[in-house]
Amino acid sequence: MQPQIRALDLARARLAQQAVSYTFDIPVEEITRATRGSARAALGRQIAIYLTHVAFELSLARTAEAFARDRSTAAHACHRIEDRRDAPVFDQCLDELEACLRSLPGPGRVKGEMAA
Repeated sequence: MQPQIRALDLARARLAQQAVSYTFDIPVEEITRATRGSARAALGRQIAIYLTHVAFELSLARTAEAFARDRSTAAHACHRIEDRRDAPVFDQCLDELEACLRSLPGPGRVKGEMAA
């Protein structure tokens, strides 16, 4: 994968991790750790993986790479979160997070503006 695309995927994953950390009050350090950690941290990581895949329309392979996981782990995370969306409050929260992430301007959209 091209370094520029990989860097963009990592930035998108970080945005999702930060949004999940803020919304669910899970320290981002727990979401980003290499090991599973607590059940709460694992759920936060799964939500962030799901949001990265859905909101940024990344393939499961690219999403997995951004989280330093394999594709089957990313697929499992997405299936787990889809199954939990039957709960109305959780579903509404994910809808809002997804909309928030989708509404962000794309990379470099205001690059010229920053120089002023």
